[in-house]
Amino acid sequence: MHKTNPCTVIAIDGGAATGKSSTARALAEQLDFMHVDTGAHYRSLTAALRQLGVTPSSEATVVAKLTSLKLGTQLRGRSALLSINDRVLTEAAIRAPEVTASVSLFAAFPSVRQFLFDYQRGQVAVAAQQGYAGLIMEGRDIGSVIFPDADHRFFLHADAATRAARRANEGLSDSITQRDQLDRTRKAAPLVCPEGATQIDTGPLPLEGVVQQIRALINVQPHD
Repeated sequence: MHKTNPCTVIAIDGGAATGKSSTARALAEQLDFMHVDTGAHYRSLTAALRQLGVTPSSEATVVAKLTSLKLGTQLRGRSALLSINDRVLTEAAIRAPEVTASVSLFAAFPSVRQFLFDYQRGQVAVAAQQGYAGLIMEGRDIGSVIFPDADHRFFLHADAATRAARRANEGLSDSITQRDQLDRTRKAAPLVCPEGATQIDTGPLPLEGVVQQIRALINVQPHD
């Protein structure tokens, strides 16, 4: 396959609380790759729209407000964070209960996904410009939509009880079943295991075990 990306791209997809973020951050640390959490993109956009008084009841209203939002990137450590109108929202703001309750509703709009598509695709160029040899991007449509040509694509899953316990440990009370249903049934870029992606059951494995399994599959030497 002809390589089209200027650096190695690793796509990690999966539902809520399957271990995407912990795995992606640990891999980025070990490999010295840039890390991008696209779930945070949708949370940030949801929080910004809510601050403008927009609800997910009308896509037309959402579209009208999107034109006033300028997207950018700010690096903090190895993590590339989405800035909106030159401001990165705090973790507290994007993890607020009202954001958690509505993020899947906003993310289901094709206009919202398209608004972020080019930005997310452009992160590979940001990684290369910053001198990173690779990019690890996590989300729900990375290997299927954003980077179907990624060098490595993984899909993480876990049993419901394990995921619920993880969610509780994060201090979040959203319904994983409801989130999955919304994400899997939306018309635009639904949550699916990309064809050809490697599936990993993270339920019985500690974080280190998941990371080691991925490391063995991608065969990238550790960063010294």
